[in-house]
Amino acid sequence: MSHLEFWATVSGGLAVWLSVKENVWSWILGLVNVVLASIMFYQIQLYPDMFLQGFFFVTNIIGFWLWKFPKVENANLKNELKITKLEPKTSAFLIVGGLIATYLMGTFSKNLHDIFPKLFSLPSAFPYMDSFTTVMSIVATFMLMKKKVEAWWMWLAIDIISTYMYFVKDVKLYSLLYFVFCIIAVFGAVEWTRKWKQGS
Repeated sequence: MSHLEFWATVSGGLAVWLSVKENVWSWILGLVNVVLASIMFYQIQLYPDMFLQGFFFVTNIIGFWLWKFPKVENANLKNELKITKLEPKTSAFLIVGGLIATYLMGTFSKNLHDIFPKLFSLPSAFPYMDSFTTVMSIVATFMLMKKKVEAWWMWLAIDIISTYMYFVKDVKLYSLLYFVFCIIAVFGAVEWTRKWKQGS
């Protein structure tokens, strides 16, 4: 285990836990995590995951703003964004669109080492599986930015697959982190559903 993997794990774990607690500073800690994680993913050839960190860097800034400064009609008692749920049609659209995007990204990632051999000397590991977690992480992040309950169920699917991938790629601490994320995602779904029902 490297120092990079250790600090990426710690910062990522704390950021997710703070998200469950609706703590707006989770987004700021997330900025630290994405910088560390992007370097690590490049080193272990999980290229879609590496690209995803650039997206996360931007959305951590936007997420902080949306949670901290919502419109008056969308604010909770703490004057922060309140928890809501997606419409069924929106959920179906996001899932189908995500699967199509997964196929397209997976095909591209599978051929990265042929297209850009100087940048990517080794083939992408798990191109379709990694692309699924990448694409659906984007979807789940937008859900989380809007404080949608369904975000946590999406994260659960992502975390299960990620736990397996990181274990196989021998970043065992990160694999353990994502196993913990599976538990946190279930807790987050239950906790946010309870708060949604209470209207808080």
